[in-house]
Amino acid sequence: MENTENKIWDEKVLPFELRISDCRGRIVRLDQTVNDILAQHDYPKQVESLISEMVIITALLGSMVESKWKLSLQVQTDGPVRMIATDYFAPAELNAPASIRAYASYDRTRITDGKPFDQLGKGYFAVLIDEGKGTKPYQALAPLEGASIAEAAEGYFAASEQIATKLIVEHGETYMKDKGTQWRAAGMLLQHLPKSLKSEGRNADSEAAQRDHAQRKDEDWNRVNHLLNTVESLELIGPFVAPAELVWRLFHEEEPAVYEPREVQFGCTCSEERVRQSLSIYGVKDIEKMTTEDGKVTADCQFCNRHFELDPSTVGLEAQ
Repeated sequence: MENTENKIWDEKVLPFELRISDCRGRIVRLDQTVNDILAQHDYPKQVESLISEMVIITALLGSMVESKWKLSLQVQTDGPVRMIATDYFAPAELNAPASIRAYASYDRTRITDGKPFDQLGKGYFAVLIDEGKGTKPYQALAPLEGASIAEAAEGYFAASEQIATKLIVEHGETYMKDKGTQWRAAGMLLQHLPKSLKSEGRNADSEAAQRDHAQRKDEDWNRVNHLLNTVESLELIGPFVAPAELVWRLFHEEEPAVYEPREVQFGCTCSEERVRQSLSIYGVKDIEKMTTEDGKVTADCQFCNRHFELDPSTVGLEAQ
């Protein structure tokens, strides 16, 4: 790929709507965010590729539930890459950026030279939505099926949400001036939300009307999928086509409407206070077992690799 500086549309999610076919969508580019996440650990290239894909999917889905507190995605498998976890935190304030974090657990000795998705074995794709204190988290699982994590996510929507969903994710490494080799990552999501017969002012009890309605729904969805499948990799991850322009290129006959883009950045919520809270359930004997030879209780954040060292006398049940 050509050496080019980041453009102003990177690190944003652009929502859009296709009025003719009753579809909604998102397009996202997260070059810096993905590189910031990957910089926290020394991952093999295959693992970096999988994390990049998961981050893009998380941003696309998370931006649709921004009224919620947090969206988490997980892939758990029996393969060389045991788990990939991502969190999307809705903006804390109006016009503030959303934040994403991610990490992977893997067995380096089992990583092969095969394709990134080959590093995943049998497992599942999980979605968790947490609205915060006083609410019950929503959780759903789907088999890790298909040829990519994106296809597994599509399967989740088909099985759990009964919403026709198409995801396209593109990512890869490129050389950038003054930065060296960096990842570029982007994706697009399309969902079909057809109008009901009642909203069209038609008789829902008529079998003929129902058949005609179902046929038109299928035709609309097949048509926009055909258009989406014409997108080229460089149109998504290349720096030359702005997201709004790409939506128009692909769907100009569907009466597209684009809305205000939403900024995303890497961010982690770990803190010393949270570590202390997690240790508050342990008694003195448990804390003693956790104490190092240097007389410290240590903890590491799996997401951002931040290291904490605490005085054992200040943590646990006895310290409260």
